[in-house]
Amino acid sequence: MIIIFRKALSFIKRSYLLQMSYKFEFFLRLFFMFFNILTYYFVAKLIGTAGQAYLAPYGGDYFSFVLIGIAFSGYLMVSLRGFSESVRDEQMMGTLEAMLVTPTDASAIITLSTLWNFIFASFRVLLYLAIGVLLGVSLAGANVLGALIILALTIVCFSSIGILSASFIMIFKKGDPINMLFMSTSELFGGVYFPVAVLPTWLQTVSHLLPITYSLNGMGGDRLSG
Repeated sequence: MIIIFRKALSFIKRSYLLQMSYKFEFFLRLFFMFFNILTYYFVAKLIGTAGQAYLAPYGGDYFSFVLIGIAFSGYLMVSLRGFSESVRDEQMMGTLEAMLVTPTDASAIITLSTLWNFIFASFRVLLYLAIGVLLGVSLAGANVLGALIILALTIVCFSSIGILSASFIMIFKKGDPINMLFMSTSELFGGVYFPVAVLPTWLQTVSHLLPITYSLNGMGGDRLSG
């Protein structure tokens, strides 16, 4: 257990140092994240109460709805693509083969190399919520424990798909197009940017096949109020 913990810290430190070596890209990502939040904030102002019938289960406020959607969907996207991206990055840097000949199992390498992505995703969620509070979103009625339980179960579900995608890359040395299709479909039909109820009935069938739909619906009662 101590050895695994030390290896995890080593992977996190390595990923952090690599990320900080591209400081401009790091701060640029934060800037566009803030820009993205402002975009949805003003879109919510434009919509006003027009979609209140669809947003009633989520507190009736579009900005609160989409804020939580884009914040926590970041975890799900990391679960899906984080493993494969880490493996691909190691391939591009020529370090994957060197790590595979070490005593560390391939499964541990894939898992530990993604820890920094989840840490950064957590930082982004906290930043999303902090900016949301500054823009008038209330945290008073949030069921944090319930949201965390649902989030943890969803990450496990999505990570299984992400690990399969990473395995695909390790074997065939190429990206997995199925993973990209699944991510795009989940974002569009999973209730991240708008309630599933807005969609036509036949498209809601697609939504009901996606794990992210049930995850965000589970957080529906815990979504923040404006």
